[in-house]
Amino acid sequence: MSQKQLKEAFVSNLNGTSLLEISAGLSLPPLCLLCRGLLLILHYVHHGKPVSSRKCSLLLDFLVLVSPLLFSCTVLSPIIFFIPFILAAFCAGIFSKIYSQRKGEAKASLGQIVAEFQEARLDPERIPAITVFRVYVNVLTSISILAVDFPQYPRRYAKAETYGTGVMDLGVGAFIFGNALVCPELRQRPHTAQPRFSSLARQVFSVWPLISLGVGRLLSVKSIEYHEHTSEYGVHWNFFFTLALVRLAASLLLAIFPKHRAWLLALALAVLYQLLLSTTSLKVFILHGSDGRDSRLGFLDANREGLLSLFGYLAIYLASVQAGLWLLRRPSSVRGWLGALRTLALALLLLWALLQLCQACAEPVSRRLANLPFCAWVLAHCLLLLAFFVLTDLALVFAKLLVKGCSVPCCWKLVQPPDSGKKPGREALPAGRQDKLSQLCLISAINKNQLLFFLLANVMTGAVNILVDTIHSKAVFTLCILHLYMFLNCLIMYILHARNIVLKFW
Repeated sequence: MSQKQLKEAFVSNLNGTSLLEISAGLSLPPLCLLCRGLLLILHYVHHGKPVSSRKCSLLLDFLVLVSPLLFSCTVLSPIIFFIPFILAAFCAGIFSKIYSQRKGEAKASLGQIVAEFQEARLDPERIPAITVFRVYVNVLTSISILAVDFPQYPRRYAKAETYGTGVMDLGVGAFIFGNALVCPELRQRPHTAQPRFSSLARQVFSVWPLISLGVGRLLSVKSIEYHEHTSEYGVHWNFFFTLALVRLAASLLLAIFPKHRAWLLALALAVLYQLLLSTTSLKVFILHGSDGRDSRLGFLDANREGLLSLFGYLAIYLASVQAGLWLLRRPSSVRGWLGALRTLALALLLLWALLQLCQACAEPVSRRLANLPFCAWVLAHCLLLLAFFVLTDLALVFAKLLVKGCSVPCCWKLVQPPDSGKKPGREALPAGRQDKLSQLCLISAINKNQLLFFLLANVMTGAVNILVDTIHSKAVFTLCILHLYMFLNCLIMYILHARNIVLKFW
């Protein structure tokens, strides 16, 4: 077998992992974020000021926010269920240290702090959990697209061939979910009259970079005979095309139907598509081609997975728009978000029940088909990760109340309650200091140029695969390559952010 055939075989005929293992892995990014925030607060307790060195900030963010994920999906994957408990214990130790080492004048009883926490009002202009969710989906995807070519990345985490729940299968759906949370339809002001198709016009203009990237990837892959898994999207299709068409189709539907009923559209589309899969020959066509022997004759036959899975991804996108709309309408208070977490828990239970029912009565989860179980699975785990990030933000808000004047990048800011003269959670840093602090944040840096980050990850992944025999790499070499790859990408984003450069002109 040629090197190309070896690498294609290396990522083929896989069946995924368990839902429990994926859930355990999803708890790691929020715990890393919590650990980073508590370390910054502890630094403030000891030194009376935030971290002021950009080099130290970048190193801290990379070592705490990114490096643990690299280890957990490679050499530490056999103990993945223990890692969340280790990180949680470490965070508890830092929190205990913060609580015991507060300055004398800042000390208050725990009951007072809890009461103050429940009544605290949060910055209504932003929801940090959404930003962090989108950034971490990008980071995890960037890690996986290169790590999957190394033997240290468990085969059960890679994309399943037909049925199964691989970590990378979830990443595809999470990308759709994250894009829907910031779509133009949600950024419209609620009381501003706008033309019905204004969002569609903006989407038409904004998706051309995705289409360009899709064409560029297609041409580059074919020209250098880069290894690819045909059953993933087809011969000519790729995820850039899927993302672009899903966004356009969703904008068209939301221009016709009210966006607060997006969940009904999503449910109708997913159920109708599943009925077609179950009652017609559509599923056989997707899995085996028009002649039943995996033919690839004609454009539709050659790209059947990519084209027909659009229905499932569109359902995920529309349901995610509904979730984003619900999040934006939450009360800007701690008490309101604690109630929101309870609602999210109920939604998770319903989606979990739907998933079990679909798998029992219809078929297992299939990313290749983008069937109803796949939609339910993606939405459930995306909401779970989002709930974890909201919970992390609230935990950091509580920690900031223990140490007045400290601040954590990409975390909720506290604002003065409108009916009170006191300012329990007001940030004590001046505006200039706050701007400087926001620059010292890897999450903000990646968020500012997310598409560039993903594009660089794809280019560097291709370069590594061309230059390195990934399949036969040893563990130490693999970890060095993955860390260097991610650090270079993060460093570029960090430099661009520090210089306030946004490479977006559409």
